[in-house]
Amino acid sequence: MTATASVRPGPAPGAGPARLSDVARAAAVPLIAGALIIALLSAWVVTGGGGTIIRIRIRVELAAIPMRAYTVSRAAAIRSAPTYLTIRNLGSQPDELLAVRTPASAHVTLLGPPRPGGGRQVLRDITIPAGGSVTLTPFGDDVVLRDPVPYEADMTVPLTLVFRRAGQVQADATVTAPGTP
Repeated sequence: MTATASVRPGPAPGAGPARLSDVARAAAVPLIAGALIIALLSAWVVTGGGGTIIRIRIRVELAAIPMRAYTVSRAAAIRSAPTYLTIRNLGSQPDELLAVRTPASAHVTLLGPPRPGGGRQVLRDITIPAGGSVTLTPFGDDVVLRDPVPYEADMTVPLTLVFRRAGQVQADATVTAPGTP
């Protein structure tokens, strides 16, 4: 008599319910971590931590710095230089001009309008209304360069205007005749 052995196919080594539970456990950790991160980010955005997306658009429409005088020696004797700036806020939120920087002066001051008794108040910022504009001149709110380097021979003076929301805005101020915008 001949005996035939029948071979029944069985599960491959390492497969089966034990292997599936290992895969499920390994996948659970990243899934739980991802769900937790999404929940935390969602809570952060809902509570206002994510901020709002607001397009702040600032445009400098006029930038001029008059020469201090027609002669070099007379200009050197004048220790400040006013500016003329027209700043337009094209956004839907007000913004504030916080500072102005220029290589033409180490000290730039924001000033309020002249007072009846003389003198001017130093300002911390100048508000630019939403959808509006502000014109800065020596007769109102103004930006003044203190002890500027000689700039009268230049065509323009580079300015960096620093805003609370819009950040930094670059402008080239045209050098004009004394007393003119």
